Amino acid sequence: MNSSYAIPAVALVVVATVLVGAFGLRISRTTSDFYVASRTVGPRLNAAAISGEYLSAASFLGIAGLVLVQGPDMLWYPVGYTAGYLVLLLFVAAPLRRSGAYTLPDFAEARLASQAVRRLAGAFVVGVGWLYLLPQLQGAGLTLTVLTGAPDWLGGVIVAVVVIAIVAAGGMRSITFVQAFQYWLKLTALLVPALFLVLTWQSDGAPRHAFDEPATFREQRVVRVDDSIDLTLDRPLAVTVTGTVDGRTHTGTRLELPAGTHRIDSGTRLTFAAGAPVPRAERSGGGDLSPSQAESREERPLYATYGLILATFLGTMGLPHVVVRFYTSPHGVAARRTTVAVLGLIGAFYLLPPLYGALGRLYAPELTLTGDPDAAVLLLPDRMIGGVGGDLLGALVAGGAFAAFLSTASGLTMAVAGVLTQDVLPSRGVRHFRLGTVLAMAVPLAASVLVGGLPVADAVGLAFAVSASSFCPLLVLGIWWRRLTPPGAAAGMLVGGGSALLAVAATMAGYPGEGAALHALLAWPALWSVPLGFLTMILVSLATPGRVPPGTAAVLARFHLPEELRTEVTA
Repeated sequence: MNSSYAIPAVALVVVATVLVGAFGLRISRTTSDFYVASRTVGPRLNAAAISGEYLSAASFLGIAGLVLVQGPDMLWYPVGYTAGYLVLLLFVAAPLRRSGAYTLPDFAEARLASQAVRRLAGAFVVGVGWLYLLPQLQGAGLTLTVLTGAPDWLGGVIVAVVVIAIVAAGGMRSITFVQAFQYWLKLTALLVPALFLVLTWQSDGAPRHAFDEPATFREQRVVRVDDSIDLTLDRPLAVTVTGTVDGRTHTGTRLELPAGTHRIDSGTRLTFAAGAPVPRAERSGGGDLSPSQAESREERPLYATYGLILATFLGTMGLPHVVVRFYTSPHGVAARRTTVAVLGLIGAFYLLPPLYGALGRLYAPELTLTGDPDAAVLLLPDRMIGGVGGDLLGALVAGGAFAAFLSTASGLTMAVAGVLTQDVLPSRGVRHFRLGTVLAMAVPLAASVLVGGLPVADAVGLAFAVSASSFCPLLVLGIWWRRLTPPGAAAGMLVGGGSALLAVAATMAGYPGEGAALHALLAWPALWSVPLGFLTMILVSLATPGRVPPGTAAVLARFHLPEELRTEVTA
């Protein structure tokens, strides 16, 4: 990709983000402005802002990478991401707004009158927020590296600095305008290139069905292997090697590799001829070379699919950067209208990333060998169109990708900073909110530099699983079941969310390894951790009936009665 076009595009997105955020700063005056935009954000603006922050690096880059490597089975990801808002609409949106809370810990305290539950909810909000921030920073690093060859930490630092400036300066007022602007930018950045890519695909004789036949190289391609891998060949394959294969070093040697498995050491360059099949690749020592270490189409695919559906359907309602936006609605009806609009906006967006994944299988299949399938969206314009036109479209995509990192990181930083300011720092004023903003970004930024290379889908999947297993039971039972008690809520969050955290973390660490009986259970914990969270909350609450907070009936009435009716009753 020609960085002479892409770098100005990214710089323009950053400048535009700062300018739009400055507009919000001009009308941000009170503490309420900083936390919830004084609860005056209408449904259309709020829906665009929610969509802007929700469509993260996992949406813009990760889904295309998953479809490229794993095939159409991964379409459950965008389906789950979208349908999660339907559950949110039916059970949570309006009552959550009527609670009058600023944050999820505020909701927990308002419902259960317990400082202990509030602190526990705050810890989970911060943990989930940091987990979700990590892939945004790493995705920004990947984008800048692909564009310029810069160090992979630089993109994350740029995103961190811009986000801290916007959130600390204008709070929720600023990021509302920023995220709404960036939704339309991201949609344009994928839609316009997609139109040209489809026209090119239709006219150049490429296969009509990307997944009906084994992937092949349409032209000679040089692939550099950055991490040692094992190639599995179904039949002999001729390849030119510069590097080490099966323990032997070669310099531009033409080899006929027999069928079987071959070890390719890091740093090796493989030159494949046009028409050569793309071999299957695994990390040396085991593990699919996939955008997500938890994915496996061969191992218990039905269980994995249902685990994915449940995590994404129920995890959406507890994501801190999603929930906090509903506190900005003027009333419960506006919150419901906002959710309906969000379903349409993100549904339209999610039609596009799978298209890039399918085209990537035809035009950039070597990404399945390099371990960088998330870069397919960035590389396709240059690969398929080329010339100045490809460079300009690539620059548009690059700008949209950076907008994805900025908008989602802004929402997450806002949510985490709000909790830190409310529950950790000594004061809840605007000055301490700005300090909380710095702290909210500093930890994931340091982690992104230290961890490095964690696939986008892994951290996002972990955040969804933990959210579904902890906050979903808290919100649903807290809103709809009057017998919930503080001990029950605390136990349910710890058992459900904690078990999901340990399970997926174990999978990401490589335990117990693919093929082991526990692998699917640990890689997709939502099917058992969500019911475990609900069951624990219910059983412990039933065992502690004397701990039901006084005034619960009045609190639930406030959650469910329309605002105008509550006013009439009070009068």
